[in-house]
Amino acid sequence: MDDEKDLDKYKGKLAGKIVLYGAMRDVPPVDKPLWKTLDDKDLEKLTEWPLKGHGDREDQIQKYMKRLELRQKVGKFLAEEHALAVIVPSRDGRDGGGSGGTIFDDSSVGFGWEAYKRESANPLPVVVMAIENYGRVYRLLKAKVPVTVEMNIDTRFTGDHEHGYDTIAEIPGTDPKLKDEVVMVGGHLDSWASGTGATDNGAGTVVAMEVMRILTTLQVKPRRSIRVALWTGEEEGEFGSYGYVRQHFGSVPLSTAPDQLKLPEWVRKPAGPVQLKPEYTKISGYFNVDNGGGKIRGVYLQENAAMAPIFAQWIEPLKDVGVTTITLRNTGGTDHEAFDAIGIPGFQFIQDPLDYSSRTHHSNMDVYEELSPEDLAQAAVVEATFVYNTAMRDQMLPRKPLPHPELEEQLKAPLKNIMPGAEAAEKDAKQKADETPSHD
Repeated sequence: MDDEKDLDKYKGKLAGKIVLYGAMRDVPPVDKPLWKTLDDKDLEKLTEWPLKGHGDREDQIQKYMKRLELRQKVGKFLAEEHALAVIVPSRDGRDGGGSGGTIFDDSSVGFGWEAYKRESANPLPVVVMAIENYGRVYRLLKAKVPVTVEMNIDTRFTGDHEHGYDTIAEIPGTDPKLKDEVVMVGGHLDSWASGTGATDNGAGTVVAMEVMRILTTLQVKPRRSIRVALWTGEEEGEFGSYGYVRQHFGSVPLSTAPDQLKLPEWVRKPAGPVQLKPEYTKISGYFNVDNGGGKIRGVYLQENAAMAPIFAQWIEPLKDVGVTTITLRNTGGTDHEAFDAIGIPGFQFIQDPLDYSSRTHHSNMDVYEELSPEDLAQAAVVEATFVYNTAMRDQMLPRKPLPHPELEEQLKAPLKNIMPGAEAAEKDAKQKADETPSHD
């Protein structure tokens, strides 16, 4: 279904039925490895600056919110029609591999982003079915063969407005002038429920813990304090990291317009300039691992060009363990964004994808057996190197200009709304240009 009007043909037909919600997709043969490491060509491509602008992400968000709004209406409709339950087919993996019994199960299968809240709970039971099993039921029904499905779904809320907790620990700094400054490292503890969250993000969590163990075992006496943070609520909207950053360093006020309050926080529009707290001047940087369990191959600069020569020096002794690449690109989708959003240097590493995108990301296959101990050990050594160097250098890490998200909407507005008379001047200049003879 693409529109709310598509529901009309189902009125009065769904009472007492289990609804198959979602088209049967093709299941192509697995004709390439689901496990991938980055070669030189892949890494070189990552260093290239993409030609497409930042508007692409906003377009994707708008399309997602439109689909989410439709799903919410569908869920309400199915409940009002007294359907018993819903079966959703498992989607294809982000990099193929959505077959072989793999079940991808996250917010995309329910009838609302915040289904963990009682007031936003799915209005009827929803299950995700492996695509092969979904296909069998689909074919039988299409052939007019009766199908019986038995479900047992046990769901409960442990309480309303439960608190989530970040886990924080640190190695105190020793330099009298720098010990009040801090460098942070972290990963997130929460995961989707269909697996155990081993690669997303048990991997980043154990790497951050191993960084601290390495530095402690070596009896490092860092000049700045080194603080580890294991976040909660990343999967729901990076609540743990944003909450911590808001409490300690600063935040961007969000719009409280009625239409905006209906949206998840991570897509609401900014309503003012960055508001900073005193501790903002005391944090040098934050490092994060959350792209699966593969070894580190480089680092994203988050468009902070001043970091390039610094990181280039740091990775020189790490090249023999595969760390070679620095890219200006801005990457998102995890907890470093909370720091980067208010101008604090926050970084995510480039990692070998392995089968993260094809099998384990938000799936029932995200389990301990998918971890690579050797790759996690390498990642811990690399991240410990970055953290140690940040803690020991004379200066804090260089920062990008303070962001001004409150100006983004103005920059998208017509010229007449920003500069009175500018639109007329632009029109006049265009007319004169059109009247000027052209020359080959």
